[in-house]
Amino acid sequence: MSRDANRIVKAGVIGVGSMGTNHARVYSELRNVELVGVADADLARAKSVAEDFGTDAYTIDDLLDHADVVSVVVPTPYHADIARKCIEKGVHVLVEKPFVEDLDEGRALAQFAKEREVTLQVGHIERFNPAVRALSKLLDEVEPIAFTANRLGPPLDRQMGDGVVMDLMIHDIDILLSLVDSKVQSVAAASAADEQYSTAQLTFENGMIGSLTASRMTQQKTRTLDITTTDRLIRVDYLNQSVQIFRQSRPDYLRDNGNIRYRHEVVMEQPMLETGEPLKYELESFIESAMTGEPPLVSAEDGLRAIEMARRIEEHAAGGTHDPVTQ
Repeated sequence: MSRDANRIVKAGVIGVGSMGTNHARVYSELRNVELVGVADADLARAKSVAEDFGTDAYTIDDLLDHADVVSVVVPTPYHADIARKCIEKGVHVLVEKPFVEDLDEGRALAQFAKEREVTLQVGHIERFNPAVRALSKLLDEVEPIAFTANRLGPPLDRQMGDGVVMDLMIHDIDILLSLVDSKVQSVAAASAADEQYSTAQLTFENGMIGSLTASRMTQQKTRTLDITTTDRLIRVDYLNQSVQIFRQSRPDYLRDNGNIRYRHEVVMEQPMLETGEPLKYELESFIESAMTGEPPLVSAEDGLRAIEMARRIEEHAAGGTHDPVTQ
């Protein structure tokens, strides 16, 4: 398929569960994009979603005959086979995280996509959160020391195929590995509550530390990233899409009517951000890469790296070990 940034892009979605339906919705709303169809193993579900968005329900093979780009939003065990079909047909493909089950198969897919000149992007949506997008400029001005990520929430009312590390913590693993330009030197991890609560600490060769916590057992939803630097604390709130910068912290003792009172002042600033739906930004970025041939923001290699680290953390959490690793 020739690449043309100005053409009307024909988009499809394979797998229209909850997340896949959101992909279909966003494609139907984007300018210069036509949602040409959806596919799902549950044909009735596919027809229902297609009707909601004024499009058609197809088999996977038929959808690939109609689409320029597709999102693959099916259970992880099916990612590799479907992504390969897309690449064989010359259809640009975004595969939801986690990218694949078999790392070797994922590497082969990445190479196959390069040979066919097909865009292959992995759906790590937090990269497109406006608060995260603002970080690159902010971090150019500071010397980070440590990163602390908390991704917490209450128990789900449905079964999950992936554990809390592969389902939740992998977002923060991807963000951390994208922000720190250094290899991981060692990993320590532990889990509790039947692996529904996990913590990990990554030590990088450049001395930086990353502390990650993910939970399905916490009765308040939290999605934050704190970055400690030599002169400030940068706090990212994924849910509010906000960034706060704390600095010039001054402890002081004051005399008040003969009494000594302790006071601690902190200067906080909050940059103005243009907020919006991360999924929309993600799909816009994917389509731009597909149409121009520019590398995707989240590559197959990024997806594989996040899985490798998530699996290492799972192994350490299960065994309660603390061993050096090579990233």
